[in-house]
Formats: sequence, structure tokens, C-alpha cells
Amino acid sequence: MTTLRIRRGPARPARLLRNAHVLSLIVFGAVGLLAPALAQQQAGQGSALLHASAWGGVPPSQHPAFRPAGSSLTTALFGQPATASSASSAALFSSPEDSIDVPTGLGQDGRVSALEPPAEPHDVWLWQVLPDGLIYRSYLAGVKESRFASHWVHDVRQGWMWDVALGGRVGILRYGTAEADRPQGWQLDIEGAGMPRLDLERERDVVSADFRFGIPLTYGRGRYQAKFAYYHLSSHLGDEYMVRNNTLERLNFSRDVLVWGHSFYWTEDWRLYAEAGWAFECDGGSRPWEFQFGADYSPAAPNGMRGSPFWAINGHLRQEFDFGGHLAVQTGWQWRGPSGHLFRIGMHYFQGMSDQWEFFNKFEDKLGFGIWYDH
Repeated sequence: MTTLRIRRGPARPARLLRNAHVLSLIVFGAVGLLAPALAQQQAGQGSALLHASAWGGVPPSQHPAFRPAGSSLTTALFGQPATASSASSAALFSSPEDSIDVPTGLGQDGRVSALEPPAEPHDVWLWQVLPDGLIYRSYLAGVKESRFASHWVHDVRQGWMWDVALGGRVGILRYGTAEADRPQGWQLDIEGAGMPRLDLERERDVVSADFRFGIPLTYGRGRYQAKFAYYHLSSHLGDEYMVRNNTLERLNFSRDVLVWGHSFYWTEDWRLYAEAGWAFECDGGSRPWEFQFGADYSPAAPNGMRGSPFWAINGHLRQEFDFGGHLAVQTGWQWRGPSGHLFRIGMHYFQGMSDQWEFFNKFEDKLGFGIWYDH
């Protein structure tokens, strides 16, 4: 067992590893460096097998009837693998002399255009306004993610509390595939939430509230996703808490942060992630650097009424505490819809420095029940 160093107040036991920031940097670097290469290698192998099957076991670039399609500015800028318009135009202007028989029976007439192999639906990239689904999904055990969530928890010092998040995250613009459950491409999102805390032992008085707003730009290809984001967070003391404690003093804790994150799906259901955040404006005791890392197990397939188990862990390390911070663990049951929306219920455990950042320098040890909904 080791100790978690706390700047204010006596030190007490904690379950975070000493020098955990070194581990987070290793995980962050490994995910950031290895995940794109692994994803690209796997995508290349899968694409070669698909095209070899479609062209009768011969790679398309070696087939005598294959000619590569022309490039475009969009392809050069965004790396588009295929477009619906190019496939349609190829079929429209092809002639019988430009076609070959396909033993695999692709197409109703058993023939395929010689200009390029037919594009699979998951390979077609196009512009979409207000798309369904997210490319870079929120961390399941991340306590500062914008979502709808509710935790009824008991803290060893403060008693019963009700921590709430009222918000969400949605896509605004995408250049990529049209799938909702696991889309690929580029996407601009918008996210925001109010995160109040109510005191269940004092008539549900409002203790404090954090407010968050952010704009993530995300990219995904195969099993790898990346995120570059901006978010603002500010903390406020509850008026009922101020009246009860006869105080007008509060911390002006606020952050304007740039975030660089990576995630990688080791399997369809297991994800590893790491991110670094740097605040170019901070106040009220906030310091510039923060790091997050963790893992999620969440079955990706829609499961109807049956549901399935989930498990998640998240570590959040902050410069305010010499890169100590908190650990959050969640487990329970989930239901995922065809659009990728996810509803979960289960156990929530939190240990470390408070996730209500008006009290950022206070230690909390909480266990209870939670519900979560992600768009």
C-alpha cells in the first residue's frame, strides 16, 4: 500500500499508485504511438482480403481490367477511401467491354465496373450534418464527461450525497461513414453539462455545481480514434450551502483546456484510452496540466431487452496535487440501442480528490449506485 499526497490537510491512505503520472504518460505514449499503426495494419489486411475476394482472388491493382479512379481535393485532404458518387458514375458510364465476369456473383447481373471495385457501405465517406453516433465515445467511468448521470453515494466523512450530471454530447458535422454504432471519419461535436451536488442529509440542499462546455474534433479509422478538443469548466458554490454555513467566500475555480486524446479498441468490446489536457487559462487553485487514462469493457452490439454486463475504470491525475488525483470504478448492466445510445445502471466507487471542483482540495471516499445515459 502507498499514500496519496494531498496539498492541504493530513495525508491519508489511498489506492492510487505512487507516481501514477509516470504510468499515465507511458500508457498515453503507447496508445498514441502504437494504436494508429496497429489499426492501419489491420485495416490494410482486411481491405486486401475483401478486394481479393471481390476480384476473384486477385488483388485489384494486379487485375488486367482494373484502373484506379481519379483523385480529388477531398480525397487528398481527408483520405477518403471511396465515394458513392464515384461508384455510381463508374456503373453509369461503363460498357460491356469494360466489365468482367465475377464468380462471387457481385451485382444483380454478375458483372462489375472495371473502373474500381464496388464500394462497401462502411467504406463510403460523405458529408453529414447532425450525424447519428459518436466517433470518439465518452469515457464510461469519466466523472467529468458531459452526459446524463446520477450517483447516490455515501462518503465516509460527509454522509449521503446526490451527484448529478445534466447534459450530453452530439455530433454537428461529419465527413465519414454514415453508420451510427461505430462510424469512421472526421467529426465535430458539441458537449455541455451542469453537474450539481445535493446534500441528501439536509433536505437536498445544493452544495455546489460545476458547469462544462466543450467542442471536440474527433477522428476514427478502424479500431483507432483520436481527439483534439477544447473545454471550459467553472465551479460555483450553492446558495443553500452558503446560507447554512454563513459564508460568502468561494473559490473561483475555472479552466480553459486544450485536450489531445487517443483510444484504441483492443477487441470489439474492450477499449484502452489516454489523454493529456493543458489549461491556457486557469484560476482558483487550478494548475495547467491534467492526465486521464483507463479502460472500458462495454459490448458493442445492440442487445435489446436482454442487456449485458459492463465494467470501467478511470484515473484522473492533476498538477494541483503533484499529479495525484482520483480513481473511479463502475460495473453493472447496460443496454445499447441500434444507434449506439447506451443506458447503464450499477455500482459507482470513487476515491481521491473531490470531483466537485469547488472543493477540489478535499479528499472523498464514496460508494453507491449510479445510472448513466450516453447519446
